Amino acid sequence: MENPLYYISDSIEGTRDFIDENFHNIDVFVAVGGDGTISTVAQKILNTEKILAIFPAGSGNGFSNETHFSKNIDELLHKIALRNYKFIDTFTVNGQISINVSGTGFDGKVVKEFEKTTRGFLNYIEVSLKTFWNYKPIQVNFTDGNFKEFNGKYLMLNIANTRQFGNNAYIAPHASKSDGLVEVVLVKKFPFFYSPLFAYMMFTKSLKNNEYIRYLSVPEIEFMVSTTNWHLDGEFKKIESPVKVKVVPKSLRILQ
Repeated sequence: MENPLYYISDSIEGTRDFIDENFHNIDVFVAVGGDGTISTVAQKILNTEKILAIFPAGSGNGFSNETHFSKNIDELLHKIALRNYKFIDTFTVNGQISINVSGTGFDGKVVKEFEKTTRGFLNYIEVSLKTFWNYKPIQVNFTDGNFKEFNGKYLMLNIANTRQFGNNAYIAPHASKSDGLVEVVLVKKFPFFYSPLFAYMMFTKSLKNNEYIRYLSVPEIEFMVSTTNWHLDGEFKKIESPVKVKVVPKSLRILQ
């Protein structure tokens, strides 16, 4: 790649400005970071001829794991030289783009508290355990009659374009980033003694419909939820109800 340009980001706005200023000079944008950074870059090149590449440098690296990017720089440079790519889906939550996994309820609260600590997997586990004890389930009401049987109280609701949160924690083992659908994952609050089994199933890709978890595969869906605490690709956001989720099929070119 001749005369590569780079930007050390100090803000989301700065990253967006850099992409805008250099949009016509760059064919492959390489995001160096975690899901939040990758999502910021991806949002600026959706539905264009530009290609997204990734060097994983986040705390969970969920999206880079799912799109087969490693920390092998030689491998990345080889991919960039070949310029091979594939199309994948993204989705919106009330118009805001997400590329990996977003959610509300327990994990929205965890992300909010996690942002107050030092990043890292062990800190994430610690924050999760502390939050679990006192977290009250959220109320979810679907506006589409086909889904009203699922109205109720849940520990969390996730929207999954890919299979994992990060760190190989597979919340939606059967999700596909190129099928025109997202997995809506509804998790009821379970007894604390069930936590080790839930974690085991999550890390072994064996979560499935049972008494505590339900999966809905949809191209779009709308619902009311009793909290505004969300995370989009691991970044905390405030989102008001009603919430409309919609898949944007084949909207992102990603290096392969």
